Order: sequence, then C-alpha cells, then structure tokens
Amino acid sequence: MSDLHGFGGNALAFLVAFVVAGLFTVVFKLIYQWVTPYNEAKLIREGNVAAALALGGALVGYVLPLASALSNTVSLVEFCAWAALAGVIQIAAFTLVRTVAMKDVAARIEKGEIAAGVYLLSISLAVGVLNAACMTA
Repeated sequence: MSDLHGFGGNALAFLVAFVVAGLFTVVFKLIYQWVTPYNEAKLIREGNVAAALALGGALVGYVLPLASALSNTVSLVEFCAWAALAGVIQIAAFTLVRTVAMKDVAARIEKGEIAAGVYLLSISLAVGVLNAACMTA
C-alpha cells in the first residue's frame, strides 16, 4: 500500500512539472513568434514549409534544455530560472542569425525557401543541445 502513496506524490510532482514546462513552452512560442518579423501562424496555414521548419526547430530547441532542467534541478524555482534562461538564449540565437549570419532570413522564410527553414531549425537544435548539456554541469 505504501507504494501507492509514493506513486501519488510522484504523480503530483510529474503533473506540476509537466504543466509548468508546458506553460513555459507556450509562453516561449508566443514570445518567439512576436520577435520574428514574419507571421508564422499565417505562413504555416498557407503551407509555408520553411516557416514550419523554423518554428518547429525553435520549439524543439527550447524543449531540449527544459527536459535537461527537469532532470537536473531540485526545485520548481530553479527549473523556472533555467527555463527562462533557455528561452532568452534561443531567442538571442535567432536574433544573431537574423542580424549577422543571414540578414535576409525573414524574406527567405516568407518566400518559403526550405533551405532557410532548415538552417534556422539546425541553429535552434544546436543551441538547444548545447544549452541542455550545459544545464547538467
């Protein structure tokens, strides 16, 4: 019977962590879409694969460090701090690409250039993996 009590506490901790991580993901998505100079939702509805790749990569690149933080933190407050930092780093990476590496990225995404979408996806995943790895130290 004590195993069920342990499960109840663990299930509650799981639920809280999952909900908080989900909320952080939704907030990140909204902020990321606000920061980008194009309307991902509209472009994706119109079938723009480049926009879908770029946004999908940003989301996965953000969730990777969240998963690491969930595994390596001991409190909800610490997790929230890491989640916020992960979002800042992911948005900073997009901003750096947009202002330095590929200044015409917005126009290329709006035109549906798959290469630009894959490039943004790759940058987002690379940043996310490094971000996640650094959170284990």
